[in-house]
Amino acid sequence: MTAGFGALLLTGCGFGAVSVEPFEPEPGSSDSCTSLLDDLPETIGDAVRRDVDPDSVPAAAWGQPPIVLRCGVDLPAAYQLDAQLLDIDGVGWFAEEADGGTFFTATDRETMVEVAVPDDYAPEGLILQDLSLTIAEHIPERELR
Repeated sequence: MTAGFGALLLTGCGFGAVSVEPFEPEPGSSDSCTSLLDDLPETIGDAVRRDVDPDSVPAAAWGQPPIVLRCGVDLPAAYQLDAQLLDIDGVGWFAEEADGGTFFTATDRETMVEVAVPDDYAPEGLILQDLSLTIAEHIPERELR
């Protein structure tokens, strides 16, 4: 992913809702995403959960600058079958550096989840650790074929 975070989210002044660019979730991801979004923590790291706009997007956000989770995303274009994944609490994360932060995608799940973590939250592993167990509880591991 070569685009910066601005392509994913648009934030205004203050700590109101985080505007998330609408996207078409993968077919069949609705139930898993609803279950996951309902059970996500109110705080990750020291970032407090915020509303997202539009609220129909399967997404969640925390903090300022916002950490944004999107559920039901496509496989990242840069992903290769032999890609090195970062294993955090049993979830395999594919990392892509971007302008202003890193996109992490749980590519080993039946429904993929992407987390955009701004550089302000380094080391990012702590943020992913706060999310990985909940993701593993709600979204089964993808079977290798």
